[in-house]
Amino acid sequence: MPSFDTVCEPNMVEVKNAVENTAKEIATRFDFKGTPAAVDIKDKEITLTGDAEFQLTQVEDILTSKLTKRNVDVRYLDKGDVQKIGGDKVKQVFKVRNGIESEQAKKITRVIKDSKLKVQAAIQGDAVRVTGAKRDDLQAAMALIKKDIADMPLSFNNFRD
Repeated sequence: MPSFDTVCEPNMVEVKNAVENTAKEIATRFDFKGTPAAVDIKDKEITLTGDAEFQLTQVEDILTSKLTKRNVDVRYLDKGDVQKIGGDKVKQVFKVRNGIESEQAKKITRVIKDSKLKVQAAIQGDAVRVTGAKRDDLQAAMALIKKDIADMPLSFNNFRD
């Protein structure tokens, strides 16, 4: 039976490279000289620090431009709240999404079942496996998922014939 997996996985190597390029640009820009503006990544969390919210938005703009240049969808980032840390410094944490939450997985399976295509969808951990008898049905399911679930950066892998 032909099948494929619907996943939500960013290319973490490209994300790390974008964060490092952002840190380099912050170090060389004149308007950030002498300020605590910085960007750091640990596991799947990107931390932005700065003097004020305005500076955080500037760092965020640099980060998003570096991510888009490296073909990483910005929808992978979950924006956290701005927090005050010692003195007049602020920080903001972005979580990098990895995997499909159960609510989104249920929504994907519901979309596939309501479409009356001859395919089956099954939730497997943080991915949704779609199986069907014909390759054309699977390709139609991919197009349907991309069209109906536009709020998540989904990709398809593990395509088997």
